[in-house]
Amino acid sequence: MNSLLFVYGTLMSRARHTMGVRLRREARLLGAATINGRLYSLHRYPGLVEGLDGRYAVRGEVYDLNAPAASLKWLDAYEGILSGRSEDSPYERVQRPVQLASGEVLTAWVYLYRKSVRTRPQVLGGTWLPRQFSASVPGQPAWLSPPAASESARKSAAT
Repeated sequence: MNSLLFVYGTLMSRARHTMGVRLRREARLLGAATINGRLYSLHRYPGLVEGLDGRYAVRGEVYDLNAPAASLKWLDAYEGILSGRSEDSPYERVQRPVQLASGEVLTAWVYLYRKSVRTRPQVLGGTWLPRQFSASVPGQPAWLSPPAASESARKSAAT
């Protein structure tokens, strides 16, 4: 079974998400990589839509999973892949070519977004950053907004 996984959102090392922390315990980071496709903001996380024309690249990381079958099982659950009901799942796990920063091309598992992105903003530049869209989404819940400055920071700024 292929042990390589390309990640581009909450599982990336800089996102500091609890599931990304788990991934790093169960895999070895090979490094930065790109994949053909377009990235869209789904508010708290991104969705990668496959692009076959090579015009757009999504930036992410490639991991080598220590125990692929076990890791992919919980990763599928995390990504909302429903066993036996793939048509209801927002993502699908497929193998696609990815290019490491060194130029080496590898085949890795990747989660592609399957739902419509017609009303979703494209992440220009193909690099997702946590909370990057939260300040610009009208009507969003408060917990999606960037944290407010602390009371002591506000007092310091006022003096």
